Amino acid sequence: MIAETVCSAVAAAGLGIAAVTAYRRRFLSAARIAAYALVPLGLVMTGVVEWAADTAFSPVAWAGFGVLGGAWGLFTLTRSVERRRGGTRKQRRATGSASREAVAPGASTPTLGAGARQSRPTAPRRAEPASSGEDFSDIEAILKKHGI
Repeated sequence: MIAETVCSAVAAAGLGIAAVTAYRRRFLSAARIAAYALVPLGLVMTGVVEWAADTAFSPVAWAGFGVLGGAWGLFTLTRSVERRRGGTRKQRRATGSASREAVAPGASTPTLGAGARQSRPTAPRRAEPASSGEDFSDIEAILKKHGI
């Protein structure tokens, strides 16, 4: 009963503010304020406020919120474990098959991978001038393979 009275008072106050705003020739703002002011009145008229008040004082409803919180906690836990493992089983299989397929023609090791081997840093080499008769057939094969 009190919640309905408060919502009605808030709606009336909001409509009053909208009227003052419209009097100042700010019709767009007045219409927006009136729309916001009518929301609590609409919630009272549809019964949502009464339902919310009944829910707030019901122990069964609070137990339901506890169950929902537990479900959310389980969902979060399983997602974090899944992320640590690297995705679902289907995603791990797809990743494994993709890394096996990522081998350049004539190469003995995959071109894409997890980076298990890392070479030691060496001194930078100076670039040698490219000769005009250099063979780019392996590069062309890679580009054709990827549709470029």
